Amino acid sequence: MLLTNTMEKLILVSNDDGIDAPGIRFLISFLQPLGKVVVVAPSTGMSGMGHAVTISLPLRFKKLPTENGVERYSTSGTPADCIKLAMNQILDRKPDLIVSGINHGSNHSINILYSGTMAAAIEGAMQNIPSIGFSMFNYDTNLDFSFAEKSVQEICKATMEKGLPDGTCLNVNFPDNTYPKGIKVCRQSIGYWNEGFEKRIDVHEKPYYWLKGDFIILDKDENTDDFALRNGFISVVPVTIDLTAHKHIETIKQQLNSL
Repeated sequence: MLLTNTMEKLILVSNDDGIDAPGIRFLISFLQPLGKVVVVAPSTGMSGMGHAVTISLPLRFKKLPTENGVERYSTSGTPADCIKLAMNQILDRKPDLIVSGINHGSNHSINILYSGTMAAAIEGAMQNIPSIGFSMFNYDTNLDFSFAEKSVQEICKATMEKGLPDGTCLNVNFPDNTYPKGIKVCRQSIGYWNEGFEKRIDVHEKPYYWLKGDFIILDKDENTDDFALRNGFISVVPVTIDLTAHKHIETIKQQLNSL
């Protein structure tokens, strides 16, 4: 088990694009001035895994060579698995902050439900550890993330110092703009994927399918993450692990009381 200096801030980093993805390398460099960084991330890409956990296969992790003083571990599991393994087998204490990303592609609106990036942050929130998921509204794997450094550091530093409510994490998305206009704390927008499957035939004359689709936003309100991103702002959405539709409880009670 990794032994850490209890006086130094401990930052656990993970992602869903894999431990060698450019986004996580930028994130590590951004966070090093803030404390001791330990990386526990999937060995390969795990995009779209949501909050999946591994229960039917053995989980494995491997210590990789230290880079610039950063301890790194790759795992065979999902982003949620990474946080569980780190907390249970690798770290000797709770981290002061869990940070996931930086994801190639946004995780705004309902995309949070599919996001492995946010699953790592939500796993942290389930353990009442201040946690943040960072994503970029850009799918270019060669993108230079350097412009995000100051904002990432400011958001992380404030979160470590002031904390977050129990069961809450932050979903942070950067716009496709190297000069963001600022930060907007807002709500998740309402949207959906207009999906379909493209049927193809393999070399054995058997069919297979590729999921495809267009993302549709139904929500035009200005206090949403979609509006913020499309207008050049960094969106910050507080996310809770409580999925209860509280405002609809009485309505559902009335409907079921009649049964």
